[in-house]
This record gives sequence, structure tokens and C-alpha cells, in this order.
Amino acid sequence: MILFIKLLLAHLLADFVLQPDPWVEEKQLKKHKSLKLYLHVLLHGLLSMVIVAELAFWPYAIAIAISHFFIDWAKLTFQKDPSQKSWFFIDQLLHLSLLFLIDLFYSDTSIDLSLFTTDKWLWMVTAIVFLSLPASVLIRILISGWTPKTEDTKKDSLQNAGKYIGILERLFILVFILTDHWEGIGFLLAAKSIFRFGDLKESKERKLTEYVMIGTLLSFGLAVLIGILVNQAY
Repeated sequence: MILFIKLLLAHLLADFVLQPDPWVEEKQLKKHKSLKLYLHVLLHGLLSMVIVAELAFWPYAIAIAISHFFIDWAKLTFQKDPSQKSWFFIDQLLHLSLLFLIDLFYSDTSIDLSLFTTDKWLWMVTAIVFLSLPASVLIRILISGWTPKTEDTKKDSLQNAGKYIGILERLFILVFILTDHWEGIGFLLAAKSIFRFGDLKESKERKLTEYVMIGTLLSFGLAVLIGILVNQAY
């Protein structure tokens, strides 16, 4: 299980945190002809090797890189606009299934040189990484079918403010759970509701209000779930 968490951490870093939007756009445009696709799969293999930190793991790191290429190639080739959401989940399910199989078949035959001296820190770092950009992408895709059309140009809003607010609130929730301060979650939800109420009241759009509510509850729910899992892992 610990090997799977290490591989999951490498996957989250390579697929979400260290993959810039221009890489994604170029891959979608050029598909297998995109240099960024090959850099992306190379990064997966290298990160897997670095985080597992065992010399005997190198054939599996190569297998991860090669399989990632073919899974991403299939996704880029066959996905269409209406099916992008489905292909996102198919893509991630295939990647995670492969990592799980590697965890089942790999036998530890070398010295562990990992940066993580305890399982506690491994779970913690993985939770923090997931609750940052990966969770933002997941929530955005889950509610993409309900995105309301508004006339708001967002000229008075900070760039990417919503994304970073979501990341911060999820990290706060993780801290509240790990320190056994569940009341902090209620305070955070109340504070966000107060600040959001004025904007939603002025917009006078029911769809926008429902959209924001769904996104907020998904964000809080994910953070609570991950916090509970990390607590249990300790």
C-alpha cells in the first residue's frame, strides 16, 4: 500500500502540478506529434523512480512511462468535446489501475532511499498535493456541465482567485481535521457563505448560486474525506 501511495504522489505531481496548461493545449492540438507529450511521460517515469527511490524499481518506472504514453495517446485520439469528461475519468482510472497492479507485483529488493522516513509524512504530503491543483481540476470537470453563462467579464476579480481560494479552504479543512478542531470547518463555511452572499445576491442568477453551492460542497466534502483518510492512516 505504501508503494501505491508513493506512485500516486508521483502521478499527481506529474499529471497536475508540474504539467502547465500550455502543455495540455499543445498535446490536444498535436496529439502524438507533440513534444510535450513525450516530456510529460518522461516526467512520470523519472518522478516515480525518484519518489520510490529504489534501484530495482527502474523497469517498473519505464513501464509506467510507456503505459502512460499509450493511455494518453488513446485519450487524445478518441476524445471529442462531448466526451472529454468521460475520457478524463477513464484516463485516470487506467493510470491508477496500473499503479495498483505494480504495487501488487513489485517486490522490494533494494535499500529504501526515499525522502519519506515515516509513512505519516508520505500520507501528509500526498494529501496536500491532492487537495491543491488535482482537486481543483477534479471539481471543475465534475461541475463543467452546469457552468452558467453570465455576462460578468470578471474584470473586477483577481486572476484565478477562485481556484486559489478553493485550495486554501481545503488545506485549512485538512489542518482542522488533523488537529481535531472540527468546529473550524463550520466557521470556515459560515465565513465563506457571508462573503459569497453579497455577490450571489447582486447577480440575481439562481443557476450561478446553485453552481457555486455545488462547487463549495464538493470542495469541502473532498477535503473532509481526505482528512479522515489521513487520520485513519496514522
